[in-house]
Amino acid sequence: MSQRRRRSLALLTSGVLALPLLTGCGAGEDEGGPVAAGQDIATTAREKVADGGVLRWAVDTLPDTLNTFQADADATTTRIAGAVLPQLFVLDAKGRPVANPDYLEKAEVVEREPKQVVLYKLNQQAVWSDGREIGAADFVAQWRALNGKDSAYWTARNAGYERIEKIEKGKTDLEVRVTFAKPYADWRSLFSPLYPKQVTGTPDAFNEGARGALKVTAGPFALGAIDKKTGTAALTRNPRWWGRQAKLDTLVLTAVPRAERPAALAAGKLDLAEIDRTGADRIALARKDAAQGAAGKGGAGSGGAPAHGPGAALTPAQATLSWAVAFGADEDKAMAEKESRDKHVAAVKRYADEQTALRNFTVRKSLEPAYTQLAMNGASGPLADERVRRAIARALDRKALAELVLKPLGLPAQPVGSHVALAGQRAYADNSDALGGRDTQAAQALLADAGWRRGGKITEPAGAKAGPESAPQDDGKTPSGPGTGNDGLYIVGQDDEANGDLRSAAGQRPQARPGALGERPLAAAPEGAQDGTSPVLAPAPFGAQQKASLLAQAARVAPVDDGKRSAARDGDAADPAKASPAPAKQATRTSGAMLAKDGKALTLRFVLPAGPGSESLRTVGERIAQMLRKLGVATETTKVTDDSFFKDHIASGQYDLALYSWPATAYPATDARPIFAKPEPAADGSLLVEQNYTRVGTDHIDQLFDQAVGELDEDQSRELIRKADARIWAAAGSIPLYQRPELVAVKPGLANAGAFGLGTPRYQDIGWKKPPTAKDKKK
Repeated sequence: MSQRRRRSLALLTSGVLALPLLTGCGAGEDEGGPVAAGQDIATTAREKVADGGVLRWAVDTLPDTLNTFQADADATTTRIAGAVLPQLFVLDAKGRPVANPDYLEKAEVVEREPKQVVLYKLNQQAVWSDGREIGAADFVAQWRALNGKDSAYWTARNAGYERIEKIEKGKTDLEVRVTFAKPYADWRSLFSPLYPKQVTGTPDAFNEGARGALKVTAGPFALGAIDKKTGTAALTRNPRWWGRQAKLDTLVLTAVPRAERPAALAAGKLDLAEIDRTGADRIALARKDAAQGAAGKGGAGSGGAPAHGPGAALTPAQATLSWAVAFGADEDKAMAEKESRDKHVAAVKRYADEQTALRNFTVRKSLEPAYTQLAMNGASGPLADERVRRAIARALDRKALAELVLKPLGLPAQPVGSHVALAGQRAYADNSDALGGRDTQAAQALLADAGWRRGGKITEPAGAKAGPESAPQDDGKTPSGPGTGNDGLYIVGQDDEANGDLRSAAGQRPQARPGALGERPLAAAPEGAQDGTSPVLAPAPFGAQQKASLLAQAARVAPVDDGKRSAARDGDAADPAKASPAPAKQATRTSGAMLAKDGKALTLRFVLPAGPGSESLRTVGERIAQMLRKLGVATETTKVTDDSFFKDHIASGQYDLALYSWPATAYPATDARPIFAKPEPAADGSLLVEQNYTRVGTDHIDQLFDQAVGELDEDQSRELIRKADARIWAAAGSIPLYQRPELVAVKPGLANAGAFGLGTPRYQDIGWKKPPTAKDKKK
């Protein structure tokens, strides 16, 4: 495995198209500009936050490991590490790394020639929970564990550590000198978190010693009990903490699936929880009903029926029929109907009780450090032609797609202009002009130049598409839907009639949701968290949703054997006289208003996650399909299960179009490199794609990233990153659409917590507000 593939987070060019603005755009004095949406955490001065108390904070799962450098580390692993271990650099509200004064007095590059040297000056009060000072020995042990030279260490990522030549103590025990064999621009990404040497000193300790416990810590909190039965991990105030004391006595991380969080909030099991769009809508409705009740307007629907919830869809006619069956002459039907009515009444009451409790919560909103993109698989089929990819991209109204997701939530709806950073981060610049904005005429010209024409003759069998013929449909994993023509599959722009009269055959669309980056991990994640977090991140679901581990492995794409065909049977020396009559000549078919080339219609496989947490993702997919149909491009949309979405389709290359998310990073020279690296052939004939699941890359993009990661002039390094981003736009393998929404349900009175946006939580400042004093009430 190559060094660059170990950094976790999920181009074929024609040479004939001009690539404008490939120098990258400057970002002005305040590089990166303002954030698209700031933090929403009820910022409160520490003196107004009470000492003590417990906070129950929802997480997706309890971690399988507490070692963030292992492949099965997840978002909960990272959250625990952030509260109990040294973080030498943290992210501010703009997602920019800043030195953490709780651990560092200073950290800077003190020498550039002949080799880069970084000097860390540690906070003299910083100690591990066993009383030992944090020092060079901890740095050395972590470097040796992660530099990739000893395969006995089971590491998932080591980017940057392999560039270190040596680590030694400085003039005092509080100084650590790190000398690099090769310059490393992202040196601030190293040693965060920093583990004690007891964890990283030996392979056995590293591999197994920190999976279920951390005996030595050094954060505002210490790790308490992890209870698999109750699904909780308790973090308790660290008595040896030298910084400002944590306000909370205990922080309880509680594993609750996102679909169950509204009920858990209402039951008093949670105080703080990231929720999806459905959960946010429930809280909004509860607060609206409470306001209407206080105003004497009531919150019922027509005829006194509930305005929403389990009873809202029941019509008077249905209610009458139910009553008639329940009290009718057929005793068996009556008994079954009465049981159904009792269950319905209980569900309505439970929902009403939950709504009464949810009215006390608020939803804090921001934008996640992740963006959703349209990915185009450039490995084969029509999208292997850069002109077709660019045409697809230029047919999109990215502003309308962003508004579709974000505007109803009251969040800024600006399209993301960079693949490698988000607005506010220093590397951010809108380089989308390297591809060009929405322009239907330009898109049509690109397709015409690639040979695609309207009204073209169709010679392929009905239902065939222009993509790879050997791609499996995986229908068994797809939800069924009446009227689709294929279980779980509907086609926009399919040729349904022999005379070329084209119409949508969408039919009824089944409901569905993605897995963990996407939208759940924001490893790579389908849509996650707020629009419905899914474990396939990012595909965060995406997974993550994505989980983060989804981004740690490169996928291998099996070669497509277009030569495989079912052989025709010759029969036994057939008598010419007995030969079958010649088949009747089929009517000539044309593509009508859609595009065709070489006898094939331009139809693209659009794969979407099918889980209940990805409704907004599917809505965006349908809108994109409509935009492409106007261009003459048909889409064959398949909705697949969460577990199948990333593993069986994105990572394996079994798609043409897909929507999933990538997490943002403060260190794009390091972290974005494997996402956009040019795929390389493996010895067995497969393709090594790292995390570049579009299979689109160029040597020039790789070179720009390599130059950026070794450039110690920060301005020059960022300019190289922007140039790489402009080239990525021009290659049109992936099109950033919008920054994902972050919706967090919060119990009243909770301070310094909620929607953190691009920033790092400051765990010691989170707590419950003090009751207002008489003086405060007068104000």
